[in-house]
Amino acid sequence: MSECTHNCSTCGESCGERTSPQSFLKKPHADAHIGKVFGVVSGKGGVGKSMVTSQLAVSLRRKGYRVGILDADITGPSIPKAFGMHEKAVGTENALLPCVSSTGIEVMSINLLLDDETDPVIWRGPVIGGVVTQFWTDVLWDVDYLLVDMPPGTGDVTLSVFQSIPLSGIVVVASPQELVGMVVEKAVKMAEKMAVPIVGLVENMSYLTCPDCGRKIYLFGEGRSAEAAKKHGLPLLAQMPIDPQLAALTDEGRIEEFKGDWLADAVTALEAR
Repeated sequence: MSECTHNCSTCGESCGERTSPQSFLKKPHADAHIGKVFGVVSGKGGVGKSMVTSQLAVSLRRKGYRVGILDADITGPSIPKAFGMHEKAVGTENALLPCVSSTGIEVMSINLLLDDETDPVIWRGPVIGGVVTQFWTDVLWDVDYLLVDMPPGTGDVTLSVFQSIPLSGIVVVASPQELVGMVVEKAVKMAEKMAVPIVGLVENMSYLTCPDCGRKIYLFGEGRSAEAAKKHGLPLLAQMPIDPQLAALTDEGRIEEFKGDWLADAVTALEAR
């Protein structure tokens, strides 16, 4: 056996040091100030994680907290669009500076670094994971709450975030279709395997309010998210309706102007962590 270099990635030996638990947590930038960190995840795409992330950030900011969003969805970033951000992020000799929204929310996203925000990111998983890690280690955050908008599913990037960033917890987002149970279970099982606490479940696109009579119309069914939450012992933090006004403001980059507060209980849950 050759002399140990303490670099397991270059060694094929099976020794006590290799078999002992290894921490992959990365330190943030030395001059950054970061309070609690929460991931917003789902077992599938299309459920509105970015919408939930954005609304959580807006709600926390309205309560006076300094808030940041780390957009970890490298191949499908939508956070800058929602906040009307089109400028480019800049850096110093040793740090990358987040862009700041009109109400003071810090944002770092790959779209803030591309020459053209419509350019596709055609990278393999390890490269994407490395970029997300850099958004944690190289960005000069100054926040009480940092929200991580995850990509769909339970792949490379989600694994990188769970391993490298010290999460205070995650919020699981689902929609009310029949497969919600499976989707939630995937996210819950991954969190359990990675020993990441789950704050609760948010159901998005729960219903549509009739503009004439005010009746709630459950387009995708009713009660499935509550059943999934109960099965896993999770609180159902919110049921967010489909709201044409919210959709229009988001498309216009004015999400901070939306007055709805469906996520009040979710914000309280984050504050309690």
